[in-house]
Amino acid sequence: MVYFVGAGCGAADLITVRGMRLMEKADVIIYAGSLVNPELLEYAKKECEIYNSAKMTLEEVIGVIEKAEKRGAVTVRLHTGDPSIYGAVREQMDRLEKLGIAYESCPGVSACFGAAASLNLEYTLPGISQSLIITRMAGKTDVPEKESIESFAAHQASMAIYLSAGMLEELSERLVAGGYEKETPAAIVYKATWQEEEAYLCTIETLAAVARKHNITKTAIVLVGEALAGRHYERSKLYDPDFATEFRPRRCTP
Repeated sequence: MVYFVGAGCGAADLITVRGMRLMEKADVIIYAGSLVNPELLEYAKKECEIYNSAKMTLEEVIGVIEKAEKRGAVTVRLHTGDPSIYGAVREQMDRLEKLGIAYESCPGVSACFGAAASLNLEYTLPGISQSLIITRMAGKTDVPEKESIESFAAHQASMAIYLSAGMLEELSERLVAGGYEKETPAAIVYKATWQEEEAYLCTIETLAAVARKHNITKTAIVLVGEALAGRHYERSKLYDPDFATEFRPRRCTP
């Protein structure tokens, strides 16, 4: 059996309880060594075989899993953040299906949520934004033209932009071209929730300068949107005394 487990975005205690228990019973762990906190490997039992996938190809990863399956071992494929976001898991799952190997997924905390926690943000402030767009700039992996930064910026929603810390000048230009004002709040968070985390609030216009000042070129997420400022939002109806819910009657205010 193979379990695709989300390691979380950094801090070792941000893995889910389910993910931790799967690691504790694993006979084989294949982890994304370039991004996963190595402290998580302390959950593995002493006899567990551990492989760093940063040094492996897809074929080598599947080969290790196939050998483990033949001897009835439990394999954990440990991915950074949540496997469903930029995890390259579908291609692995397709190979496993062809081999008749069963698998399951265990979610994890993605970087956009770790970064929000570090900055005490709410992405979905009433009257400001009720959507969070998760995207990236094109790099080694292309981005479909219909998913351009400009097209998403036109929505004026909250945005979490992955894998783009080395292209911040271009990113800022494209965000503004899409419709954001230069003064729109932004943030860059380096290694969210790791001990060495650095988080800086700025604006779209100053993103690149802030990153240069602090020597941030990779392993960082960019956040954009008015919700980052935490101002001018409407009160939530959820706790409004003038709003009735299934569990609470309306309480008229004078």
